[in-house]
Amino acid sequence: MEWRDQGVVISVRKHGETSVILDVLTMAHGRHAGVVRGGVSRRLAPVLQPGNQISVEWHARLEEHLGSYRVELLRSRSRIMGDRGALAALASVCAMVGFGFPERMVFPDLYDSTTAVLDALEVGADWPRAYALWELQLLDELGYGLDLSCCAVTGQQDDLVFVSPRSGRAVSRTGAGNWAQKLLPLPAFLRDRGDASSAQVLDALHTTGYFLERRLAAGLGKRSVPAARERLVSVLERISSV
Repeated sequence: MEWRDQGVVISVRKHGETSVILDVLTMAHGRHAGVVRGGVSRRLAPVLQPGNQISVEWHARLEEHLGSYRVELLRSRSRIMGDRGALAALASVCAMVGFGFPERMVFPDLYDSTTAVLDALEVGADWPRAYALWELQLLDELGYGLDLSCCAVTGQQDDLVFVSPRSGRAVSRTGAGNWAQKLLPLPAFLRDRGDASSAQVLDALHTTGYFLERRLAAGLGKRSVPAARERLVSVLERISSV
């Protein structure tokens, strides 16, 4: 078995004395692991950094085998390393991909949005907003999406400011009534893809985090979402308070 593709380095772990097991989010083969011989070498170690865009050539005797990779750097995202917030976001993206993406299952739209978030991190664009929208899409693509189309109580499509923690559906200000304190925030940008303040991004991450924990993690039989995501939220809270 053999194929060629390109993708993003998600994680690297040592395998034997000189090799590593490389986990890559590929364009056409999903999240896929393989052994890289000599992966700890001075030549390959800089290539196999999380977030880097690489080309991969995978070989195995049978499709279900782990197989081995030959790799080549297409694009380094090393500039992310100079920004504390962007670095925390990179760690969270990679951790969430490794945590939530089923191995070898292809999600073309989610692949595109993942690389778009990494590109935003590299150029210092409006990445906190992009990251929050990425988490919302992640929930949707993995089968745990929220219904933000209309109010679960009244059916209205405007003034939607809450999300029901039970149903994952939007709730209007009027529909919330006395239950508002028990509902999750719904920042407008999650629906209209408009601009977002730091506070709105944190509200969005509070809401998506709830469903990542209660739906995705629970559905996967895992105890909690990766700590890297919580570290990102903490970094954003500190940045917001400055």
